[in-house]
Amino acid sequence: MVEVILRAVRVDVGTSTPLLLLEEVGGSRVLPIFIGAPEATAIAYALGGVATPRPMSHDLLGNVIAALGAKVFAVEITELNDNTFFANLRLLRSGAEINVSARPSDAVALALRVGAPILVNDELMAAEGRVMSLDDEDEDGDEDLDEAEGRSEADLVAELRDFLDTIRPEDFNQ
Repeated sequence: MVEVILRAVRVDVGTSTPLLLLEEVGGSRVLPIFIGAPEATAIAYALGGVATPRPMSHDLLGNVIAALGAKVFAVEITELNDNTFFANLRLLRSGAEINVSARPSDAVALALRVGAPILVNDELMAAEGRVMSLDDEDEDGDEDLDEAEGRSEADLVAELRDFLDTIRPEDFNQ
Protein backbone atom coordinates (compact mmCIF):
# COMPACT_ATOMS: atom_id res chain seq x y z
CA MET A 1 0.00 0.00 0.00
CA VAL A 2 1.06 3.56 -0.77
CA GLU A 3 0.27 6.22 1.82
CA VAL A 4 -1.30 9.35 0.34
CA ILE A 5 -2.47 12.73 1.54
CA LEU A 6 -5.37 14.75 0.27
CA ARG A 7 -3.50 17.33 -1.74
CA ALA A 8 -6.42 19.18 -3.29
CA VAL A 9 -10.09 19.26 -4.09
CA ARG A 10 -10.56 20.62 -7.59
CA VAL A 11 -13.48 21.10 -9.89
CA ASP A 12 -13.20 19.59 -13.34
CA VAL A 13 -14.24 22.43 -15.62
CA GLY A 14 -15.50 20.17 -18.41
CA THR A 15 -17.92 18.26 -16.19
CA SER A 16 -18.31 20.67 -13.23
CA THR A 17 -17.58 17.67 -11.03
CA PRO A 18 -15.47 17.83 -7.87
CA LEU A 19 -12.24 15.84 -7.98
CA LEU A 20 -10.03 14.55 -5.16
CA LEU A 21 -6.30 14.57 -5.76
CA LEU A 22 -4.54 12.05 -3.51
CA GLU A 23 -0.77 12.57 -3.59
CA GLU A 24 1.62 9.84 -2.52
CA VAL A 25 3.73 10.63 0.52
CA GLY A 26 7.37 10.97 -0.51
CA GLY A 27 6.57 10.59 -4.19
CA SER A 28 5.29 12.47 -7.19
CA ARG A 29 2.22 10.50 -8.28
CA VAL A 30 -1.33 11.71 -7.77
CA LEU A 31 -4.49 9.60 -7.91
CA PRO A 32 -7.46 11.64 -9.19
CA ILE A 33 -10.94 10.49 -8.12
CA PHE A 34 -14.20 12.14 -9.18
CA ILE A 35 -16.65 12.60 -6.29
CA GLY A 36 -20.10 14.05 -5.71
CA ALA A 37 -20.84 17.58 -4.56
CA PRO A 38 -22.14 16.54 -1.10
CA GLU A 39 -18.96 14.56 -0.43
CA ALA A 40 -16.84 17.50 -1.62
CA THR A 41 -18.69 19.69 0.88
CA ALA A 42 -18.08 17.23 3.72
CA ILE A 43 -14.39 17.04 2.85
CA ALA A 44 -14.12 20.82 2.56
CA TYR A 45 -15.71 21.17 6.01
CA ALA A 46 -13.24 18.67 7.45
CA LEU A 47 -10.28 20.44 5.81
CA GLY A 48 -11.46 23.81 7.02
CA GLY A 49 -12.20 22.61 10.54
CA VAL A 50 -15.75 23.90 10.14
CA ALA A 51 -17.85 23.08 13.20
CA THR A 52 -21.47 22.24 12.46
CA PRO A 53 -24.26 22.56 15.02
CA ARG A 54 -25.10 18.87 14.63
CA PRO A 55 -22.87 15.99 13.49
CA MET A 56 -22.57 15.52 9.75
CA SER A 57 -22.85 11.96 8.38
CA HIS A 58 -19.10 11.32 8.53
CA ASP A 59 -18.92 12.68 12.08
CA LEU A 60 -21.82 10.41 12.98
CA LEU A 61 -20.07 7.40 11.48
CA GLY A 62 -16.89 8.18 13.41
CA ASN A 63 -18.92 8.56 16.61
CA VAL A 64 -20.72 5.23 16.05
CA ILE A 65 -17.45 3.42 15.39
CA ALA A 66 -15.97 4.85 18.61
CA ALA A 67 -19.14 4.08 20.61
CA LEU A 68 -18.89 0.45 19.50
CA GLY A 69 -15.36 0.30 20.88
CA ALA A 70 -13.60 0.31 17.52
CA LYS A 71 -11.08 2.62 15.90
CA VAL A 72 -10.49 3.50 12.25
CA PHE A 73 -6.79 2.76 11.85
CA ALA A 74 -6.66 3.26 8.07
CA VAL A 75 -8.73 3.69 4.95
CA GLU A 76 -7.68 2.06 1.69
CA ILE A 77 -8.52 2.86 -1.90
CA THR A 78 -8.41 -0.69 -3.23
CA GLU A 79 -9.45 -0.93 -6.86
CA LEU A 80 -10.97 0.61 -9.97
CA ASN A 81 -13.65 -1.48 -11.64
CA ASP A 82 -15.75 -0.19 -14.57
CA ASN A 83 -14.69 3.41 -13.85
CA THR A 84 -15.75 3.10 -10.20
CA PHE A 85 -13.24 3.29 -7.36
CA PHE A 86 -13.67 1.07 -4.31
CA ALA A 87 -12.38 1.55 -0.78
CA ASN A 88 -12.30 -0.16 2.62
CA LEU A 89 -12.45 1.17 6.13
CA ARG A 90 -10.00 -0.76 8.28
CA LEU A 91 -11.29 -0.90 11.83
CA LEU A 92 -9.71 -2.36 14.93
CA ARG A 93 -11.86 -3.63 17.81
CA SER A 94 -10.68 -5.82 20.66
CA GLY A 95 -7.55 -6.75 18.71
CA ALA A 96 -9.53 -7.94 15.69
CA GLU A 97 -9.48 -6.21 12.31
CA ILE A 98 -12.79 -5.47 10.61
CA ASN A 99 -12.94 -4.37 6.96
CA VAL A 100 -15.95 -2.41 5.76
CA SER A 101 -16.53 -1.56 2.10
CA ALA A 102 -16.94 2.16 1.41
CA ARG A 103 -16.92 4.75 -1.33
CA PRO A 104 -13.53 6.49 -1.54
CA SER A 105 -15.08 9.91 -0.93
CA ASP A 106 -16.75 8.71 2.29
CA ALA A 107 -13.57 6.92 3.36
CA VAL A 108 -11.45 10.04 2.82
CA ALA A 109 -13.97 12.27 4.62
CA LEU A 110 -13.97 9.89 7.60
CA ALA A 111 -10.18 9.60 7.60
CA LEU A 112 -9.85 13.38 7.75
CA ARG A 113 -12.21 13.54 10.73
CA VAL A 114 -10.61 10.77 12.78
CA GLY A 115 -6.98 11.32 11.74
CA ALA A 116 -6.55 7.94 10.04
CA PRO A 117 -4.00 7.43 7.25
CA ILE A 118 -5.22 7.10 3.65
CA LEU A 119 -3.67 4.25 1.65
CA VAL A 120 -3.86 3.29 -2.03
CA ASN A 121 -3.28 -0.19 -3.44
CA ASP A 122 0.19 -0.37 -5.06
CA GLU A 123 -1.11 -1.77 -8.37
CA LEU A 124 -3.88 0.83 -8.52
CA MET A 125 -1.43 3.69 -7.97
CA ALA A 126 0.90 2.22 -10.60
CA ALA A 127 -1.94 1.96 -13.13
CA GLU A 128 -3.91 5.14 -12.39
CA GLY A 129 -1.48 7.47 -10.62
CA ARG A 130 -0.24 10.43 -12.61
CA VAL A 131 2.70 12.73 -12.14
CA MET A 132 1.17 16.19 -11.73
CA SER A 133 2.42 19.61 -10.81
CA LEU A 134 -0.23 20.74 -8.38
CA ASP A 135 1.27 24.17 -7.84
CA ASP A 136 0.99 25.27 -11.47
CA GLU A 137 -2.05 26.19 -13.50
CA ASP A 138 -3.65 23.43 -15.53
CA GLU A 139 -2.63 23.22 -19.17
CA ASP A 140 -5.93 24.79 -20.20
CA GLY A 141 -5.30 27.74 -17.87
CA ASP A 142 -7.91 26.86 -15.27
CA GLU A 143 -6.90 27.54 -11.71
CA ASP A 144 -7.23 24.74 -9.19
CA LEU A 145 -8.85 25.32 -5.81
CA ASP A 146 -5.67 25.08 -3.76
CA GLU A 147 -3.36 27.03 -6.01
CA ALA A 148 -2.89 30.77 -5.69
CA GLU A 149 -0.25 31.63 -3.13
CA GLY A 150 -1.38 33.83 -0.30
CA ARG A 151 -4.91 32.43 -0.13
CA SER A 152 -5.85 30.99 3.20
CA GLU A 153 -7.48 27.62 3.72
CA ALA A 154 -10.66 29.47 4.77
CA ASP A 155 -10.67 31.29 1.41
CA LEU A 156 -10.35 27.98 -0.41
CA VAL A 157 -13.20 26.44 1.59
CA ALA A 158 -15.34 29.52 0.88
CA GLU A 159 -14.59 29.21 -2.84
CA LEU A 160 -15.62 25.55 -2.83
CA ARG A 161 -18.81 26.42 -0.93
CA ASP A 162 -19.62 29.10 -3.53
CA PHE A 163 -19.19 26.53 -6.28
CA LEU A 164 -21.38 24.00 -4.48
CA ASP A 165 -24.08 26.62 -3.90
CA THR A 166 -24.29 27.41 -7.63
CA ILE A 167 -24.05 23.95 -9.15
CA ARG A 168 -27.24 22.39 -10.50
CA PRO A 169 -28.13 18.71 -10.96
CA GLU A 170 -28.28 19.29 -14.73
CA ASP A 171 -24.55 20.14 -14.67
CA PHE A 172 -23.76 16.48 -13.94
CA ASN A 173 -25.53 15.24 -17.09
CA GLN A 174 -23.20 16.98 -19.54
